[in-house]
Amino acid sequence: MDITTLRVVATVLSFVTFVGIIIWALDKRKNSQFEEAAKLPFLDD
Repeated sequence: MDITTLRVVATVLSFVTFVGIIIWALDKRKNSQFEEAAKLPFLDD
């Protein structure tokens, strides 16, 4: 295995991870959790 193959594998894994994060962030079922977390700094007494 040469360096080019390692670079290709790293690039593909990075892209798959990026797409996974995007899908996770845009999941409508998690929207309420994100809204609740966004309000946390303002709930501090």
